[in-house]
Amino acid sequence: MNTPLETQTAPAALMEEREVKGVLDAMAQPITPTAYHSDFAGERFIADFGDTLRLHHVFSEEPFTKDKFEYALSVILSACGHRAALAPKGNPGRDIEIDGKRFSLKTQADKGIKATTLHISKFMELGKGKWGTDERDLKGLRDQFLAHMQQYDRILSLRYLSHVGSRHYELVEIPKSLLELAADGTFEMKHDSTQNPRPGYCRVHDGVELLFELYFDGGGERKLQVRHLLKQRCIMHAEWRFPR
Repeated sequence: MNTPLETQTAPAALMEEREVKGVLDAMAQPITPTAYHSDFAGERFIADFGDTLRLHHVFSEEPFTKDKFEYALSVILSACGHRAALAPKGNPGRDIEIDGKRFSLKTQADKGIKATTLHISKFMELGKGKWGTDERDLKGLRDQFLAHMQQYDRILSLRYLSHVGSRHYELVEIPKSLLELAADGTFEMKHDSTQNPRPGYCRVHDGVELLFELYFDGGGERKLQVRHLLKQRCIMHAEWRFPR
């Protein structure tokens, strides 16, 4: 006959056993990593980061979040012999410093994610600067964007592309030099919008091809989005594919 203590702890023990089995099953599943020519994502980093992603999904269906990305990158790179230090929480510029370079980290996992283009839904907050219904106000917002990028050297995005029966992550670097082409972008204010301030765009083309656009969101958050950024103009560091 079970004692009261044994009766109370049995469900917990069963749950722990299931969790351990889940971890073992997940780590036994095949993972397909792809390495590119990266200055920091070497063989050990790719293996350890891939294991971290698989372990995360033992306990969560949700994509890897930005705070987890920051922490995992710091821990794994340090273990691989790099100098990696997280920035203080709330720092408006860099998220992490790696081997003396300041990095801004982004994540993307929206349902409408596309394989060929990147979307950063909140690149930065635009604050309370001059912004009303005059298209010339957009130039000042674009200049805020360019000034913001002076606070870091490189930009990384961890993207989650979910497929039926499998998971797919990719680590992509967005060249600052590409985003700095916004200095010569063309502006459009959405004058037919009822919002105040009006939303607007700064679009950057290479001939007839759209490289990316900045979207100045006139909603309550007053945020800047980077949209339709061509992945072929970015730098691939690594990819990971594994079963759901």
